[in-house]
Amino acid sequence: MQTNTVAPLSTSRRFVLTRLHSLAGLIPLGLFLIQHLMGNALAILGSEKYDEHIQFMLNLPFLLLLEIGFIAIPLLFHAICGIYLSFISKPNAHVYKYRRNISFLLQRVTGVITFIFVIYHVWSLRISPVISGNEVNHQVVGEHLANPFMMIFYMAGVLSTTYHFTNGISTALITWGLTIGPSSQKAVRNLCFGLFIILTVLGLGSLISFVS
Repeated sequence: MQTNTVAPLSTSRRFVLTRLHSLAGLIPLGLFLIQHLMGNALAILGSEKYDEHIQFMLNLPFLLLLEIGFIAIPLLFHAICGIYLSFISKPNAHVYKYRRNISFLLQRVTGVITFIFVIYHVWSLRISPVISGNEVNHQVVGEHLANPFMMIFYMAGVLSTTYHFTNGISTALITWGLTIGPSSQKAVRNLCFGLFIILTVLGLGSLISFVS
């Protein structure tokens, strides 16, 4: 009796975790990523547009609660859950195609890079300025990115983040059983690749505009 109940519990736990994990990455974090990249892209239009956007965001009501509930908690859950699922999931070259295994590996590698990048980014341009009482504007971000090594780090972070998100959409749709056949999965992969290009261009273009 006990042996029969352990496996279903473990399976149901994994079932719930995979769906909560993908949901956290898509809804709060994914929506915030798109909004954040679009907001940063205003730097391409000039420092005034970017600074106006920053002031608008900082003046949002209940900003701290939004940052904790909509970003921090989902991010920590998504990261911890992703690490756990990585330990219990292994790519199988005998079952899946080579591209599927590469995608599996890249999703986890970019997940680690993205998490490190986001933690540093939030600390350096959000938490640290609040503690020190310094203002964050176009000039401050430009000075932050003036170091070539910092620029390379941020470019790698943007690439990892946009890939992890867009590839995660494709994976999540499979997880939720929305794309079952090969044709639908291929169509979604193509759409996600297009979204990856758009978001990456926005992100990298914004970085370059800060120092140009």
